[in-house]
Amino acid sequence: MEAKAGDISVPLAVLLKREQSNMKTEKPDILYGEAGQKKKGEDLTFLKADCERLHETGTSPFSVFALFDGHNGPAAAIYSKENLLDNVLNAIPPKLSRDEWVAALPRALVAGFVKTDKDFTAKARSSGTTVTFVIIDGWVVTVASVGDSRCILESAEGSIYVLSADHRLDANEEEVERVTASGGEVGRINIAGGAAIGPLRCWPGGLCLSRSIGDMDVGEYIVPVPHVKQVKLSNAGGRLVIASDGVWDAVSHEKALDCCRGLPAESAATRIVKEALKGKGLRDDTTCIVIDILPPEKLSPPVKKPAKGGIKYIFRRKSYETLSDEQLADRGGSEPDVVEEIFEEGSAMLSRRLSMDYTTGNIFEPYNCAVCQLEMKPGEGISVHGAVFKSSSGINSPWDGPFLCVSCQEKKEAMEGKHALKNGST
Repeated sequence: MEAKAGDISVPLAVLLKREQSNMKTEKPDILYGEAGQKKKGEDLTFLKADCERLHETGTSPFSVFALFDGHNGPAAAIYSKENLLDNVLNAIPPKLSRDEWVAALPRALVAGFVKTDKDFTAKARSSGTTVTFVIIDGWVVTVASVGDSRCILESAEGSIYVLSADHRLDANEEEVERVTASGGEVGRINIAGGAAIGPLRCWPGGLCLSRSIGDMDVGEYIVPVPHVKQVKLSNAGGRLVIASDGVWDAVSHEKALDCCRGLPAESAATRIVKEALKGKGLRDDTTCIVIDILPPEKLSPPVKKPAKGGIKYIFRRKSYETLSDEQLADRGGSEPDVVEEIFEEGSAMLSRRLSMDYTTGNIFEPYNCAVCQLEMKPGEGISVHGAVFKSSSGINSPWDGPFLCVSCQEKKEAMEGKHALKNGST
């Protein structure tokens, strides 16, 4: 006997198996491990697999993993580790449904990163840090990143997906254009005779990155606005690798995954760090976090050779039409081993990042500051689009927003090169 899903004929036995499998694998098991070797002591990690959020009917679990690669001292990395998660969660309205919560994460991550940077630079410290910040809710993985640490995913089928962005000036021409348009100078170090050597850097300061938290001595055009990518894994799961540039400067994505395939998470992290040190020695802090997202009771990922086709930056859905009845049955009713992209945005403009449309409707407080969550009365906020919008009654309308408080508006304009902040950042 067969049942039809749309125009696709699927055996009823497969549908029943699939339903049973989905019931059993509603929430994955999260197994993780970390390893590192210190050169300067500026790499920090945050590992918390048992976070909880409130909703109308109780609580739901989620996990957070982050890597902070500091420079010019560890102060920015320490501050971000201690405050970033709270700032992100404070930007999410309480008691949302799961779909609303997942949809709110991209905007909340932008707000949390910018607030963390704003609060830290107010302390007049010159330290800075890259951040790769990962939130796992069920089979949905959301990654926010600034700097040159990276997060990659290997799906259960062996395909590799890049979930972070590289904000090295050498690797991102669009970021070079943005920095120079905002008033920064980008160039290499000049030596005697006028020859230019080394990577592209932003001056003053000589930073090789275009985005980070901190670095107030370089300039406000080094922005904390993260690239955010959100994907959904099949219930076959996958493996995440988060690592600092001490790893990625020495090994490729494929090599990192190949050298640890079949090992449990902690052993895998250790193996990747050893592989990186074998290649170039300990030139920088070298840190790696490995997270396995697995169907319940599956202790480790299967030992597989990676799929052909290299690293994937484009995500797509695979139709059941390409699978035979036997293949569907063999899967035990599970979903195909594909990764579905839900969201991706990398713009540095707050007017774009805070004004996203959600299919779930307006789930944010309409008059609170979209960055620091300061409660404001209608008419007090400044539209993120650049003007104080008021109706004939003198009161802002929700559709004129989102809105910023005065200090967050000053931060936004400084990031865009429109003026210098009072503390001296340019």
